[in-house]
Amino acid sequence: MRHVRHSTARPPGGPAERQTGAMDGTRIAVAGASGLIGSALVRSLVSDGYEVVRLVRRAPRGPGEVRWDPERQEVDVVGLTGCTAVVNLAGVGIGDRRWTEAHKRAVRDSRVLGTAALAEAVASLDEPPGVFVNGSAVGFYGDTGERAVDEDDPPGDGFLPSLCVEWEEAAAAAQEAGVRTVFARSGLVVARGGGAWARLFPLFRAGLGGRLGDGRQYWSCIALHDEVAALRHLIDTGELSGPVNLTGPEPRTNREVTAAMGRVLHRPTLLPVPAPALRLVLGELADDTLTGQRVLPTRLLQSGFAFAFPDIEDMVRAALA
Repeated sequence: MRHVRHSTARPPGGPAERQTGAMDGTRIAVAGASGLIGSALVRSLVSDGYEVVRLVRRAPRGPGEVRWDPERQEVDVVGLTGCTAVVNLAGVGIGDRRWTEAHKRAVRDSRVLGTAALAEAVASLDEPPGVFVNGSAVGFYGDTGERAVDEDDPPGDGFLPSLCVEWEEAAAAAQEAGVRTVFARSGLVVARGGGAWARLFPLFRAGLGGRLGDGRQYWSCIALHDEVAALRHLIDTGELSGPVNLTGPEPRTNREVTAAMGRVLHRPTLLPVPAPALRLVLGELADDTLTGQRVLPTRLLQSGFAFAFPDIEDMVRAALA
């Protein structure tokens, strides 16, 4: 069993100032607040008047920050006091570099150790938050081919499915403490500011975009706007727990995504990237790029969530707006 060392260090402002904030408004803690999704979520929460506590790895610079070190299993538990929700979106970027053994270990540890540390910190509180929303990914399902899957389907085979299983299992302490725990299995987030599309947009604008491999692999995508709205929905909708797929309702093939990018950007998409070239550049990561997941957001839709940008062309236009 992992031992989480609960730090009692307090950032500037002191405990009295913290308690006042917790009484004045709803207090939500976010790990991974500097990332693409985390920063957008924080902006959304702050704009609606929520008090947001950011978990940071450096020394806190004010009462709105809490120190944690996921790899060393340290969390300032005092800083989570009064939070009604804790959201964990932290993790080393999966596609940031080639999948060397060292990078895969960093990807795994940043997610599994971080989740375990936060789950145990949440479970240790005298008054734990009402919900713990933990990041996960549609990579859980592995290569599904043309078969549509949802939250009732089992994990696939390979590095990403194994990672996602371990990632979700690391939240056991929060679940055992009776905290409503949700696993947000996110798809590919369509946005200009990060993720896959931050690399795709410049290529397509230059007329260099094209399908990857044969283009038949399904991409389960979601607009950044809908990703944030769905996370807010998971926080607010009290009956949702366990895995919830955060993807658009209409998965598209890479070939269809490529065509949509061409239409929106008014550029040709005549330069396919052959599978051997991808493997040469990306190594093992290419195998994940050339396979896909046809994932349906069944539980999200059943809970009454409505997508603002349901189709890939809507998503691309929203990212450029």
